[in-house]
Amino acid sequence: MIDVISQGHHNDERLQIKDIQQAQEVIYSFLLNIVKERHPETGLLEFKRLFVDCADTVSLEPLQALGKIISANDELAFKNTLKRSCYILINNWDTYRHYGYTEELVEILNKFNSSKKGFSPALRRLNTWISNFVISKDYEDIKLFTLKYEDRDKAHWSHRYTSYLLVPQYIDLSNPVEQREAASVLSHHLKDRFKFDLAMYTARCQSAQSKDKMPKNPTALGDDVLRLIKMIVAKRGSVGYTNLAAIFLKQTEQFTYNKFKLSLQKYLVFGIYNKELVESLSERIYEKLEKLEAGRDEELVDDALLVKTCNRAISYFTTENRNEPSEIFTLFMKGGNPLSLVVVLVKIILVCKRSRTHMENCIAELIQYYSNYPEEECQWALKFFEIFNITFAIYADNVKYNLIKMPGAEMDERSKGSLDAYRVFAQLK
Repeated sequence: MIDVISQGHHNDERLQIKDIQQAQEVIYSFLLNIVKERHPETGLLEFKRLFVDCADTVSLEPLQALGKIISANDELAFKNTLKRSCYILINNWDTYRHYGYTEELVEILNKFNSSKKGFSPALRRLNTWISNFVISKDYEDIKLFTLKYEDRDKAHWSHRYTSYLLVPQYIDLSNPVEQREAASVLSHHLKDRFKFDLAMYTARCQSAQSKDKMPKNPTALGDDVLRLIKMIVAKRGSVGYTNLAAIFLKQTEQFTYNKFKLSLQKYLVFGIYNKELVESLSERIYEKLEKLEAGRDEELVDDALLVKTCNRAISYFTTENRNEPSEIFTLFMKGGNPLSLVVVLVKIILVCKRSRTHMENCIAELIQYYSNYPEEECQWALKFFEIFNITFAIYADNVKYNLIKMPGAEMDERSKGSLDAYRVFAQLK
């Protein structure tokens, strides 16, 4: 008898899951048709009627489908339905360049009045679920799509790095495909916009004849940014980090994994001039790499093992537990220049470009961690994020920076090697 009851219960449960999935598809299809065939205002109105007002939509079917989800008393299913519905609208608005409507969508949810009394337990349940959604991380993720590029400097400092904060959204396979697509598109758009603005600033600020004609600095580093750009470009040349990475890969081509890890540790600390920091780093990196995939120490390094090792190395230098800065990141904070840490990350990516997304995800996690602190308490980290953003804009594939010594520039022995006699030129490919 117990088996019969259990079997009946599981059959009911499977049936309920199937019913919920069918109800979700009805809602998704309804919104997809609306957003593709009607004006954006209509999409907003139908979304509000369905989820907020529970009023008659242009079709009764989606309202009945929502009723099934509410009746099932499955808040997670409702949250996922509401979340994907939002991204169906957002993704399609972006595709058709209907910018601005995402703000209105967020505002509809933000203005939701949870105190209004429902006439039924189902409506009260819906009110509670929407209220919970508005205070969730999912809602905060949606809000990332509303802040205009031009307004990011006026918002919380972390919004300057929205292009990275979007990375966890598009690499998380549990997120709706519409969310991942929208996050990826916006992230790449913001990166390209920053690269363009940085290139334009670099070109114009060196030729501006007066401060009044100076272009807007897209960074948070002030007037020092030009010297930083020159330093980074100087290290990118034929004798710089790109060439160093190529030499490293060539030399370690036939190394066993154990020998490769030893070489990687030396490669990563090479060029850091703080002797005390190098000693501490070498010791910690060696301890971590020695234990990594120790059972494969006698194997040759294939592509998969290279990616895994570089991903782990990036985590060592940023965040290992995805919640707080790593021990090595903190070590740099105590005794290192932020640029030195950025250079280490550049060197890893030059060895393995496939680790780029993992690195950006780690950076996003660090930004989220420090976003909980007042700006004045995390100045080193903020400087690191800014230098990181600038450096990887310079190392981008679609922008070329060159450092050229200007004719007639003279340098005495004391200033020999100074960057003042050089101008940096940026060219979009």
